[in-house]
Amino acid sequence: MSLYDHSPAGRPADPFADAEVVLDVDGLVKHFPLTQGIIFQRKIGAVKAVDGVSFQLRKGETLGIVGESGCGKSTLAKLLMRLEEPDEGSIRFGGEDFLAVKGEELRKLRRKIQVIFQDPYTSLNPRMSVGDIIGEPFRLHPDAKPAQGIRPRVKELLDLVGLNPDHINRYPHQFSGGQRQRIGIARGLALNPEVIICDEPVSALDVSVQAQVMNLLEDLQSELGLSYIFIAHDLSVVRHISDRVGVMYLGKLAEIGTEQEIYQAPAHPYTQALLSAVPVPDPTLRGQREQIVLKGDPPNPANPPSGCRFRTRCWMATDLCETQVPELITRPGITQQAACHYAKANEDVTA
Repeated sequence: MSLYDHSPAGRPADPFADAEVVLDVDGLVKHFPLTQGIIFQRKIGAVKAVDGVSFQLRKGETLGIVGESGCGKSTLAKLLMRLEEPDEGSIRFGGEDFLAVKGEELRKLRRKIQVIFQDPYTSLNPRMSVGDIIGEPFRLHPDAKPAQGIRPRVKELLDLVGLNPDHINRYPHQFSGGQRQRIGIARGLALNPEVIICDEPVSALDVSVQAQVMNLLEDLQSELGLSYIFIAHDLSVVRHISDRVGVMYLGKLAEIGTEQEIYQAPAHPYTQALLSAVPVPDPTLRGQREQIVLKGDPPNPANPPSGCRFRTRCWMATDLCETQVPELITRPGITQQAACHYAKANEDVTA
């Protein structure tokens, strides 16, 4: 039996269900070839980092992406930025085919999708002042140069992220980790993007500073109408900031739904196991939740199991899981989707 209530009754509606779709990802695939030999390299396989991922991001929404290390989260971020080119699939940004544009058109479209990196200690050039770091996007995109000039705009951005504009001539080593991440956020905002990809932006920070940075991101989203893809491995962080959550396992989406659906009624066994491992701060409630301990290690992404990729660690696996790949399926009345044969058989779902 599941540890969670799967009834759709009383579920809050998705507040972004009718919002404009700004990013539409369909069937995204990225395999990295494995070769053998030094001179005459021979392909012996491929790491299936991202293998058929589909989702939509709506205006003003935050989509959280969670999963174990090596599940493909960061590769997905690189594909969305076109830092890596996908092998298959499509990415549509504002209705435009993002994978079809090249040259100057690509450079202009990239302004609308920016990124905040994980480590504020390595993502900032130590030889550049804060003013040069935040102003660098304007030098790469001279046609986007602000009318008032680069330096006044940089000061505005510093003030926007809660830093002293008078510190524009300081260098990264003169700031704390949280302040450095605010500099990274200011750089990401420079070109007035519509979508920001946050690749584990608070994982390198202290817990108290994490809360400050996440609150800043939420305030900026409300003020500027931004859409976020928030990649992280900390489920409590993702719950705090996300409107919808996608759970990845070995390059595939195991489940996706609203924050309430995923955290209150997870349908996929992998999601249930992840949530059961989250620490419970109230000691009186700790005994009320059974912790699910997964057996074994994650399979090799270069040689994933047949059928359902989670079946080798799943306590609900059947013969069907070994032979058929489960597709993301939707249950009536809710937006939550789960790629699980067990969920389909026991929750009266429809394809």
